[in-house]
Amino acid sequence: MNIYLVASGDLRLSANQVCWEAQAQMEQLLSEAVAEAGGKIIRAHAYDEKKQHGFIDSQKMGMQVFKNIDPTAPLIVAESVWQYSHHVLAGLITHKGPILTVANWSGEWPGLVGMLNLNGSLTKAGVTYSTLWSVDFSDDFFKNNLKNWMQTATVKPDLSHVKAFDKALIPSDELAKGVAFAKAFRNEKAIMGVFDEGCMGMFNAIVPDHLLHPTGIYKERLSQSSLYAKMQTVKDEEAEMVLQWLLDKGMKFNWGTDEGTQLTRNQTLLQCKMYIAAVRIAAEFGCDTIGIQYQQGLKDLVPASDLVEGLLNNQNRPPVFDEEGNELFAGEALPHFNEVDECAGIDALLTYNLWRSMGLKGENTLHDLRYGEYFKNESIDGFVWVFLISGAAPPEHFVGGYEGTSSERQPEMYFRLGGGSVKGVSKPGSIVWSRIYVMDDALHCDLGIGESVDLPKEELDRRWNMTTPQWPIMNATLKGVSRDQMMGRHKANHIHVVYAENEAEANKLCRIKAAALQELGIQVHFCGDVAL
Repeated sequence: MNIYLVASGDLRLSANQVCWEAQAQMEQLLSEAVAEAGGKIIRAHAYDEKKQHGFIDSQKMGMQVFKNIDPTAPLIVAESVWQYSHHVLAGLITHKGPILTVANWSGEWPGLVGMLNLNGSLTKAGVTYSTLWSVDFSDDFFKNNLKNWMQTATVKPDLSHVKAFDKALIPSDELAKGVAFAKAFRNEKAIMGVFDEGCMGMFNAIVPDHLLHPTGIYKERLSQSSLYAKMQTVKDEEAEMVLQWLLDKGMKFNWGTDEGTQLTRNQTLLQCKMYIAAVRIAAEFGCDTIGIQYQQGLKDLVPASDLVEGLLNNQNRPPVFDEEGNELFAGEALPHFNEVDECAGIDALLTYNLWRSMGLKGENTLHDLRYGEYFKNESIDGFVWVFLISGAAPPEHFVGGYEGTSSERQPEMYFRLGGGSVKGVSKPGSIVWSRIYVMDDALHCDLGIGESVDLPKEELDRRWNMTTPQWPIMNATLKGVSRDQMMGRHKANHIHVVYAENEAEANKLCRIKAAALQELGIQVHFCGDVAL
């Protein structure tokens, strides 16, 4: 049995070159597993000697590669790195044979993050696929399911943890609270400011307008060039005031002098100008939430947007004034959705306003579902996920708040012009997690409860160092959801989190949020042990 293999990569040459060795090793192990199961891998595109990698690195290249693949043949998309889903989406949409997406299980090489994004994109596009993952492709779970896919063209994930929303199971007072909030929200209407759609090929992160409008949210399509232009109008002293505010709060900046490899004070000041510019544009257009793409376009002009994003998501943040001296969004966060993930944008705005309507802290953020391992000590016994994002998490989430927050230079492989993150360790406590996604031309939301756990420093540092130590981290357990259940179900590289006072409160808030989402026309699915 011949099976074609394709590997979608990054758009950025440096990333593809750095990650190629890991991809090649992963493909070798995968090929051996396929051979053991009675098949043969045929790589559909060659290693490029000039580029020094073997990834599909553009949409055009992907289209050309798929022209030479038998459209009825079985096909594996193998991922050990972050990838741009639109590089292969056109070919996968028209492919008629069975499709299997496969990822490595590694903290250092984020193939599972790339694969989850591709899975979410295929789900939105209505493409039938199966999915698998493995540390070294020798475990029984992987080998048995691979063999089953080769024989039946399907892998059936364990979805026993998923329960459909049933309003009869929601306490009447909670149902009423969620419904009332949703009706008021939809009646008031809100504006989502989108600074250029489609970041890093994330097709799954673009919400069609006809699905968005019934929620009461409408897009204001903005340009990152306008954000850059607005930055040029921000005075140096205004940026200095923002920076001084952060320093006074105890935030630390790990500055150096080499612009190419270190975070510099100048880079931070440019980020402060972007922060002011973003707030001013949001106010000008009446936006209730905004998302900056950054990775394409702005990455060639200015330092990273992540410091900006983390500050915007925090209710206690440096004040920003318009040109007449009026404070903008005084005393409130301006919810920001990282990488213009509009699904996360819906979640961020609704969650912030719902929590605030109940007198609670509304700070929330998305994270990458980056990695995880089983961990056991005297207080923890279970699978602990590593949630990690490039720096958009709010300081309110961190141990010590601003005093526990630092800003480190973003990795040069992805961020050529540097800029700092908003780095911290997420404080222990109960959480409500969620993910809004598009499936069958409708908005859906998976949600459940969990706990941000306090790992020993040695284990925390080990996990941080094997992933991206410049970024904020949350070590989390998801109640009633195993690793493989999560991977088999989740429709995105991102997961959304917000804190609750305790587990009982998390259950209550999860139910209220579900009622609100369902009233807005978003089909809700409870995942794991939510008390119903």
